[in-house]
Amino acid sequence: MSSKDDLRLLDFWASSFCMRVKIALAEKGLTYESLEEDLFGGKSEFLLKSNPIYAEADPGFQEDGCTVLFEAGMRIWKSKGEEVGVAKKDFIEMLKKLEGGMVDKDYLGGDNFEYVDVIAITMTSWFHAYEVFGGFKVEEECPKFACWIKRCL
Repeated sequence: MSSKDDLRLLDFWASSFCMRVKIALAEKGLTYESLEEDLFGGKSEFLLKSNPIYAEADPGFQEDGCTVLFEAGMRIWKSKGEEVGVAKKDFIEMLKKLEGGMVDKDYLGGDNFEYVDVIAITMTSWFHAYEVFGGFKVEEECPKFACWIKRCL
């Protein structure tokens, strides 16, 4: 299945799961057709046929066990006043811990792009919103981590 006609990805712009699949397909060199879905509006006939559960339930933003960054970032998003500063500090501290583990490495797992990078890079799609609401820039606070993001994308 290497033809664009054979492989279709039901996509949603904010889904880290879809992003992980895109990364895996790119790593395998497979071409595909991306079908953007509107999960909050009109779900396509193809989506409903492919996965009937979407006809009955509204999907939420779901994450697996690697939600530490996601949850810390959401605290920035939802916080007000002084809480924003505390949430921002916690988020940046977590990024600095990850950055500290990359002292002599280009990637989180070592010298090569690994599964851990696939999982973690998909969470960075939310970072712009965290930066706007938290009043900071990842690139300024954690420059090595910001370089890792650019390298992975």
